[in-house]
Formats: sequence, C-alpha cells, structure tokens
Amino acid sequence: MEMRVLGRNGLKVSAIGLGCMGFTQSYPPYLPKEEAINVIRQAVELGVNFFDTAEVYGPYTNEELLGEALAPYRDKVIIATKFGYDIENNKLDEAGRPIALSSNPKVIRRAIEGSLKRLKTDHIDLYYQHRVDPDTPIEEVAETIKDLVKEGKVLHWGLSEASAATVRKAHAVYPLTAVQSEYSMWYRNVEKELLPTLEELKIGFVPFSPLGKAVLTGRFNKDTHFDKSDFRSQIPRFNSENLQQNMKLVEYVQILAKDKNVTPAQIALAWLLAQKPWIVPIPGTKKITRVQENLGSVKVKFTTEELMQIREKLNSIEIVGARYPEEQEKLTGK
Repeated sequence: MEMRVLGRNGLKVSAIGLGCMGFTQSYPPYLPKEEAINVIRQAVELGVNFFDTAEVYGPYTNEELLGEALAPYRDKVIIATKFGYDIENNKLDEAGRPIALSSNPKVIRRAIEGSLKRLKTDHIDLYYQHRVDPDTPIEEVAETIKDLVKEGKVLHWGLSEASAATVRKAHAVYPLTAVQSEYSMWYRNVEKELLPTLEELKIGFVPFSPLGKAVLTGRFNKDTHFDKSDFRSQIPRFNSENLQQNMKLVEYVQILAKDKNVTPAQIALAWLLAQKPWIVPIPGTKKITRVQENLGSVKVKFTTEELMQIREKLNSIEIVGARYPEEQEKLTGK
C-alpha cells in the first residue's frame, strides 16, 4: 500500500483511509456489528492503516465499534477521532445528533477520556476539533491539546471544517498535523484559501466525502430519490431539480473512467491524490469490495496535460445546490 505523510512531524498513513461514520450514522441500512467489524478488519489486511471516527457519531457507538474492531491491530493503525460537542449536557436534533458546539477545556478533557475508553487505547493518534467553537478561542483549544500531548493522550492534532485564518491561529500555538474538510471533483471550495495555507504551513489535508457522498461512483441518476433516513435527502444539491443539473459532472467522470478502463470512483480518488502528495482521502463504505475498489485508485495516474484538461472541464460545469442544509453549513468555515 502506498503511504503518505501528514504534517511536519511525519505522521505516516495509507494513501487511502477509511471514513467510518457510515457504519452507524447518516447512511442506512447499517451492518450487523460482527459484519461491520469484519469489514474494518479486512480493510487493515488490505493495507489501510488510517481510520476516521468521532465521539458524536452515534453518539459514541462508532468509536465503540472501531475500538473493538481495531483492538487486535492497535499498534499497526492510526486512529483519528474528534471532539467539539458537549454531548452530556446537550440537546439533540431530529436524528438524535448533538447540536451544541463546545470546545471548552473541561469538555475536551471529558471527551478525550471517553474516546480513549471506547477506542480501547491509551492514546489518540490524530485528534481533531470537529467544528470551530465560536465561544472558545482557538488559542485556548490549542493550549489544551498541547497539555494532552504532554500527557501522552494525544500524538497529533487537527481541525475539521476550519477557515484558513483559524488554521493559522491554531498552528501558531501548537503545530497542526492535518486539517479535514470536504473536497472532491464535486466540491472544490478549499482550493481558494485553505489548500494554499496548508501547503505554506506544511500541514496535511484529509478530504472527507471524496466521492461526493457516493454521487461520483455513478450509483445514482437524475431520477434518484433518497429516503428521509438518508442524510442526502436533506442536502440541497441532491434534490431532484439540482441533481438533474449536477449529473453532468457524473457523466463526465464516467467518460474519464471508460477512457482509462477503471471505475468512476477510482477516477475521483486518483484525481484527489494527484492534487498534492500530502492529501489523504477517507472515503466511507460498508462493503469490502468498495474498499478494494477504492484502494485501486492509487494505481491510476494522470499526465500533467490530462490534469489540466480535467480542471478546465470541471471549471466549466456548474454544480448547483448547497452541500449542507443551511443550519449545518453555518457551523463550517469559521
């Protein structure tokens, strides 16, 4: 498996990671526990060493699943999880997810102890702030993480869905290893300010939803309708009217895949890998066949001319509709 390095401190991870949220949240139906554990363990055997979860996924159940699945491999894998919600003293949304942000140092300390227990480990390899808390200065968050690193409970830290300005402030207090945000052929806003900032500061980048929440795999068409239990049913760019326009991108990716005799998913992931050597996508899946397919993307290569042509085409295709429901989008980019 090809390896990549995140950050100045040399966190070495597989070029393709595994986003684990979908095992317990947002994308039903969910696998029985033993089947989910089997998929995660097979991913390790295939060469994946980078696994992404969060205390809020469930809440808690995703970390519990990952902790049990990865216990036999703990010294061989990199586990990333996230803090940032005061779950114990929190209201829930209609889907049962916590909605109140908090990165108060007391909340962070409570979160890390819970995550360590659920993940069956004495340290978190990569600990992200899930969303920026407007009520807690990022410098205070960084100081708290700095203390947790001194205590050996955290090895590396990062931010999720943060602005370039917040990244700079956090990094100045205690160096960041990685920043996580959405990035794919389907959503490229991070190219404007965030990616140049990360390159300057030598911080790694971990794109989630690198397959556009599965749309880039070619699974859907303009007539697809999502059940209300599926998170995509709440996303504007997946509604019927917008999806009809947005299928132009999907059709283009399918053409690229046919030309190279690979799958659309492999094209989408290979394109991300080709952008920078410090980018590590974390596609989510519950099927080992999809894990195998995704890992095959590391063998797909583009020439400089091909990449230029692809970028020109992407620039010419308008993607319509927001990537999140309005209230959720307000939590990002701070």
